[in-house]
Amino acid sequence: MSFFGWSKRDDQDANCATDNGAGRDLQAGLFQIAHQACHILVQVNNTHNVSYGGSNSVTNVSAYSSSHQYTASAGSGGVEAGTRAGSGGTVVATTCSSSSSLSSPSGVLYGRNVGGGGGADGRIKDQDVVVLLPPGKSRTPRIKHKLATVTENARLDVSTPSYDDDLDFWDQSGFMLRNDFDDPLNHGRWGGQEWCRPSCIPITFILVLIVLVVLLPLLDHAPEKSSLNATYLANESVMSQRMSDCRLGLVESIPIGLAYPNGSADHPTTFATWMDLIGMARNSVEIASLYWTMNREDIYPDDSAYEGETVLKALLEAGRDRGIALRIAQNVPSELSPNINTEYLAKKANAVVRSLNFAALIGGGVLHTKLWLIDRTHVYLGSANMDWRSLTQVKELGIVAYNCSCIANDLAKIFDVYWKLGEDGKVPATWPKALSTRINMENPMAFVLNGNKYRTFFASSPPPFSPEGRTGDIDAILRCIERAEKFIYVAVMDYFPLMMYTPKRMYWPVIDDALRAAAIERKVEIRLLINKGRYSAASEDYFLKALEDLTNSFSNVKIEVRRFTVPTNASFDKIPYSRIYHNKFMVTETTAYIGTSNWSGDYFTTTAGIGVIFEDADPRNDNSIRDQLEAVFVRDWTSDYAHPLNASCENLLIPKKTLLRSQIVPPLQHQQSESNY
Repeated sequence: MSFFGWSKRDDQDANCATDNGAGRDLQAGLFQIAHQACHILVQVNNTHNVSYGGSNSVTNVSAYSSSHQYTASAGSGGVEAGTRAGSGGTVVATTCSSSSSLSSPSGVLYGRNVGGGGGADGRIKDQDVVVLLPPGKSRTPRIKHKLATVTENARLDVSTPSYDDDLDFWDQSGFMLRNDFDDPLNHGRWGGQEWCRPSCIPITFILVLIVLVVLLPLLDHAPEKSSLNATYLANESVMSQRMSDCRLGLVESIPIGLAYPNGSADHPTTFATWMDLIGMARNSVEIASLYWTMNREDIYPDDSAYEGETVLKALLEAGRDRGIALRIAQNVPSELSPNINTEYLAKKANAVVRSLNFAALIGGGVLHTKLWLIDRTHVYLGSANMDWRSLTQVKELGIVAYNCSCIANDLAKIFDVYWKLGEDGKVPATWPKALSTRINMENPMAFVLNGNKYRTFFASSPPPFSPEGRTGDIDAILRCIERAEKFIYVAVMDYFPLMMYTPKRMYWPVIDDALRAAAIERKVEIRLLINKGRYSAASEDYFLKALEDLTNSFSNVKIEVRRFTVPTNASFDKIPYSRIYHNKFMVTETTAYIGTSNWSGDYFTTTAGIGVIFEDADPRNDNSIRDQLEAVFVRDWTSDYAHPLNASCENLLIPKKTLLRSQIVPPLQHQQSESNY
């Protein structure tokens, strides 16, 4: 922070964060006021030729009309400091203090010629300012007389103007009322010691302004803490201009054999989106992922691995043939997850790969993020792993942003956190300022796109990986729940109010309590759509049923739960960890949340993940991201693949020979099997 100006923020925040023009205008205004006040003070002093002394019995403020001339000199024992300026010089000397003790009446007289024409005779014209400065203690002990004003009259042996003359002058000047001087020693407005002189008023004013100017920069971060509803909307037009070329949309992976009725919500495939992103790259491709299994031999030799193999080949060609810089942040490889794909890219495509060892970093957990950054301009974020099954065998959902550098730059800061952790191997005591963000839950990015008004921010977990300003993923989820007034729809693979991967299972009811409170206290309708498949834990039904049992416990309390089963056959059942409903999103009447984490405590305390929030800032929004996400949920909720807790659709089978669309590789059986997804 510069003392007299706003410091230069990093380019990302300067372009995409809150515009603090109002703060800068206020600071500049204070400077202008201070400047004008100084100018007025100079004019006042130059006009009235103020001369101060410190006597209890002598009138110490003398001014003369333009007809007088005088020479500044010190009385006996005084020290004279006189300066004659050439024509046009402007120098002012004045004081606001007076000695509280009269036992040592020595002083210093300062004078400067402000007008022109000061001659050898030492005569100084009317525009001079003469001030006698009484020190705190005597500098000339021999002097026992009280201080007095020394003027041209003294040199000419002219008697000093009477008390009444001085009083008349100040009375006319408008600085003091006549009755202020009725008793100059004890009854004056300014007190017996005359501690405050007329010129103290503008000087005090200037000092107050200076204090404000100095303190104002300390308030620079205040705008960051303004409310969600007000902060960015004032700068909506600026952000909208920066986002004018941006395109946002949902992305899905629909498993082979899963079909929706005609006219259902439909979005580009994850495979097509990833291929588009690779093709658009001009400088860099950065990917954060849990593991890499893009070839069929990595998991199981099935033809549906084709799409994953195609993506891996495109990345190879981008790095090797087009000179695109590939940077990959991944979870530390293990025997079950060797990440052979990334080794291949490092050798053949000059990819730079860094692995995060969570056991060493924070004692446990995994990198569960699924993030793509292309030239820090285009972005993919969602539930799909770098696994061919995520393209053809697993139901996935994400969001893609094209030409959205403001979104990409803020998400890139999260990637840079992973990158630094992979290099340093430890969590820093304090994160570098460059990784902090001004875009968060209290200070969202506001913009208009395709006629829709949005408020957006990005959250991350775990807390040790969140630099200053970053909202925690769990805090973002709770905010969405707490602000809902009509409905909350949740679609996730797993839902457990537990810490699932600690040595000892622990109860973690944070989200569960928030949902219960919403249903009971605010009568918000709750719907949960949870995966049901070969790898689902039987205990999950108990927690879901405990929620659903609250329905009708009180008037208008309604919580519904359905399980989503991806249809399968004997052939697909041979592919490990396939046929899974892997979505991780939530939608309310105002907000869309898309994340990378399953809903149990570990994912928000020891596991790295990201959530993105798009809030409709205008109820008139049409076909917004929130609208599209609600349509996806309703489509899945009402489909043949969703069934109540007490029912089952495991008998849903697809023909043994099904047209393949091609996709990924074998799963990684981690010590946290669920963490594979």
